[in-house]
Amino acid sequence: MNRRDLLLLILPGLIWGASFLFIAESLEAVAPNGLTFARIAIGFLTLAMFPASWRSVTWRDWRSIALLGVVWMAFPLSMFPYAEQRVSSAVTGMLNGTGPLFTAIVAASLSRQLPSRNVISGLMVGLAGTMLIALPSMHEGRSSAAGVALIVIAMLSYAFALSIAQPLQHRYGALPVIWRAQSVALILTAPLGARELLDAHWTRGSLLSLLALGAGGTAIAFVLMATAAGRVGPTRASATVFLIPGVALLLGVAVRGEHVALLAVLGCAVCIAGAWLMRRPAAALVLQRSTPSLVPSACVKP
Repeated sequence: MNRRDLLLLILPGLIWGASFLFIAESLEAVAPNGLTFARIAIGFLTLAMFPASWRSVTWRDWRSIALLGVVWMAFPLSMFPYAEQRVSSAVTGMLNGTGPLFTAIVAASLSRQLPSRNVISGLMVGLAGTMLIALPSMHEGRSSAAGVALIVIAMLSYAFALSIAQPLQHRYGALPVIWRAQSVALILTAPLGARELLDAHWTRGSLLSLLALGAGGTAIAFVLMATAAGRVGPTRASATVFLIPGVALLLGVAVRGEHVALLAVLGCAVCIAGAWLMRRPAAALVLQRSTPSLVPSACVKP
């Protein structure tokens, strides 16, 4: 990868790492569905200012774009606010370090191919790390356990999304695809979100957090990630999540004064170690070859 590709992997990780702080701050003013609807609306309006977003796409690809709007935006973005009502922003961010693990599981399942030994070893190590992160929260009660479950479900949804985004990005570029996917997510989240948004009680801090979450975490980061998936493949692109746990942990502790169990921090390191094992040259090559496309063949760039 050249410097541009490396930057495309680093920036989304930094932005999304900070997003969990912004979610926690915004939840002090608005309910979860209202937060999801508002961040998608801000992201949609942000991308609308770029002329490239308005480039046309064929109707035959709208089914795939609509699916991307569900599995990459409407569904997982609805899960995180509910999760952060039950667990801290730091724990939520650390669990996002499991992204490459779920990407590998989805790729292997859809291709119906047994992964290499390096991939299997990485998965076992990474899943052990996930359990270590979640264990302290599980001991806090049913509510925290439910929060962890919501995060895991959202990560599975993200794992499918990268494979959908890759061929669409190749065909149209990132902006037209992400902007239209946001329009689908906006429609889906409006019925519950608009009502809660009207009942919000804003402070300057919560409003600024929401604006940063919408423009950065819901617009710019998604475009950078989709571009990275197109340039280096979905498996490599998922490496950006390695940065999310550390950024979320530092901001959660430094800004919100959150307490994070040492066992969870250790689990975060184990998770990243497992993902690194899967990204060794031989393992990465196997995953790249076995990652199937989830969209019709007409969506794949010839």
